[in-house]
Amino acid sequence: MPEETYESPAYRFTDSVPYLLNRLGVRLGERFGMQLKEHGLTVPMYRVLAVLREHGDQRLGELAVMTTIETSTLSRLISSMRRDGLVSRDRPEDHGRVVAINLTERGRALVEPLVPLAVEYELIATAGMSMRELDRFKQILKEMYDNLEPSTPERSMAGR
Repeated sequence: MPEETYESPAYRFTDSVPYLLNRLGVRLGERFGMQLKEHGLTVPMYRVLAVLREHGDQRLGELAVMTTIETSTLSRLISSMRRDGLVSRDRPEDHGRVVAINLTERGRALVEPLVPLAVEYELIATAGMSMRELDRFKQILKEMYDNLEPSTPERSMAGR
């Protein structure tokens, strides 16, 4: 028997996936942001530090994609974080035109104790979910993101 696909019988904004995801993201951001403020950070600053901690040196464009921060906004944020000694910008010897953004020792010392706090917020938000459910939920979120990558409303509506 073929698997059914989701078809919404009637659109309800407050029951829509974009609304529910945004609502969750805003609440998590507000709560986590209050904790970050005590360390002199904002949520976007934490995202930069966390990505650099996890993935190492990054080009501005790569960092923009991973942090979901618009490139010009990220560039200004990186400048501010550089002045604060949290990140550095270096040109690799083999790529004179490329600028790599790096986590400084000060940045690493700031982000390391915040990682367990981020994990704690994830655990609070996902309380009651089994590991299997949580893994599947994360996979679904990644699939949804990938579904939207090359898509435009015109393309998706044309197939209906």
